[in-house]
Formats: sequence, structure tokens, C-alpha cells
Amino acid sequence: MPQIDSQLRLNISAGLASVVVASTLVSLKLWALWATGALSIAASLADSAMDLLISLAGLAAIVYAARPADDDHAFGHTSVEDLTSLGQAVFVFGSGCAILWSAAHRLMAPEPHALASEGLGVTIMLISAAITLALVAWQSRVARSTGNKVVAADMLHYVGDLMPTLGAVLALFLSAHFGWGRVDSIVAIIAAIIMIRGAISIGVNAWHALMDRSIPGSDLAELERITHGTPGVRAYHDLKTRSAGTAMFVQVHIELDGGQSLTEAHAIAAELKRRMIAAFPKADVIIHMDVFGAAD
Repeated sequence: MPQIDSQLRLNISAGLASVVVASTLVSLKLWALWATGALSIAASLADSAMDLLISLAGLAAIVYAARPADDDHAFGHTSVEDLTSLGQAVFVFGSGCAILWSAAHRLMAPEPHALASEGLGVTIMLISAAITLALVAWQSRVARSTGNKVVAADMLHYVGDLMPTLGAVLALFLSAHFGWGRVDSIVAIIAAIIMIRGAISIGVNAWHALMDRSIPGSDLAELERITHGTPGVRAYHDLKTRSAGTAMFVQVHIELDGGQSLTEAHAIAAELKRRMIAAFPKADVIIHMDVFGAAD
């Protein structure tokens, strides 16, 4: 229990850091957008605004998912992570489409849109990149320590944010020194495409989890290897799995020697469960014992 509490504190600290950083980035980029009028900054601002919402939802999901199972939620509350991810994906997808349309419209205009205060914009965006890198470093440490998927996904999202941020720096630099105003729209289009692609990936994964899709093939193969290699297990069938947030649910029927005592059969099942949980610490394992060779 103390280890679980420690991991929860680390996860919450990563969630809080994400909210603080996202709020700071939104404020900085609003200022930069007001000063420069650059669409590439608008794209980065929209991405940071999405980050803020995602961070808030992620923090709430971490706290809510940590609640123990109760009478109304016998399997726990971890599905809230997948539900939150799906809502975030829809929101990010819509924002990416809006930015893509605006950038394409500006790119096709007869004259490139004039930018202003490029130097200020570059400074603000570089500060934003440095803050983002610091957050990614902390989230990476927490994700390695706890294995929390919400923290890991949030970290990857912020890693992806670095491209539109640095792209905005490039667009402002080229506009200031070479007068290449259309680069701003091109960078915004690239950033929007990245947002849309990321949203689709997050949404698809969340949808699969909510639809009780089986765990990845490599994990399923490991469970099969563990089951087959447990002494006393003569055969097995109906190995079923699903995931919900950070939790994994496993059900399997094992076939045992019908001539042994119930105590011996129970010991075999307990050893199999112990091995599965050792390999997958957040697994919820249910094992049904059958007599070897007998029909169900």
C-alpha cells in the first residue's frame, strides 16, 4: 500500500506539473500571437490550449482512476482514462481541422500575411520550448517509475508539441530576415496535420479499450507462455483479456489432474496467478479450474 500511495503521488505531481506548464504556455503564446499575428503561433497556441484541457482531464482521470472498486464499479474506475482520452481526441481533431482550414486559406491569398514583432515572438516561443522540455523530463521520470499510461501519453503529446513550437520560431525567423511570410502558413499546416494524426491515434486506442478489445499480441503471448509453463497445468482454454486505462483484466480456464485434492489444485491456480501478476503488476486475474479432458 505505501508503494501504491507513493506512485499515486508521483502521478499526481506529473499531472499538476502538466497543468501549470500548459497554463504558462497558453499565457505566453497569447501574448506572442497578439504581438505578431503569426498563424504558426496560433497553431501552437491552440495546441497548448488543448494541452491545458487534456492536462486537467488527465489529472482528474489519475485521481478518479485511483479510487478502489466499489459496489457500483466492481472492476474499479480505470475506464475513465479511456473515456477521457476519447473526448480529448475529438476536441484536438476539431481544432486541428480549424487551423488547417485557416492556414490553407491564408496560404492561397494573393499576398502573404504580414507578421510583426518577430523577435519578441521568437523569444517567447524559445522560452515555451525550454519549459516544455523541463516538463517532458519530469514526466519521463515519473512514467518510468510508475508505468502510468496517462502520464506516458501526456509526455509523448508534449514531445510532439515541440515541433510546432520550434516551427513557429523558424517561421518568425525567416519572416524577419528573409521576408518569407508564407512559411508561417506552411508551418501551421504541418502542425495541424500532426495534431489531427495524433488525435486519430489517441481516439482509436481509447475506442478499442472501451470496446473491450484484447490486449496487444505480445502481452497475450506472454500470458500464454506463463500459463503453459506453470507446473501442474495440463492444458488451458478460453484465455480472455481486456484493458481499462492502466488496468488489465485476465480470465482463463486451466485444466488440472482430476485425481488431486482441491488444496493441490488451488495451489496450482494460485501459483499461476502469482506469476501473471509478477509479469503484469496491474493485472486483475480470474482463474477457473477444470478437470483435464472433461467437457465443460
